[in-house]
Amino acid sequence: MTFILKTTITAVVLLAGFSALLASEKGEKIPSMDVSATHQAVRSKLIGQGYDVRKIETEDGYLEVYAIKDGRKYELYLKPETLEIQKIKQGG
Repeated sequence: MTFILKTTITAVVLLAGFSALLASEKGEKIPSMDVSATHQAVRSKLIGQGYDVRKIETEDGYLEVYAIKDGRKYELYLKPETLEIQKIKQGG
């Protein structure tokens, strides 16, 4: 992909999840969102922390995220209401 296309995609994802990120950093509940918007907010948050998000699923009431950071695989579990990371497993 070209630099401009990557930049545009990143900007769209960041804008889509911006309000959810603000709420999550304050520990506030996120207003009801559709699954797509929630996944975009999760991707934005984790991309900002250096993760390459590969897959997002729901398991036991948490968002389970499969991602890579610094060449290592991770499973991250986030609260869907606040997007706070509850647990991180390396090598998932």
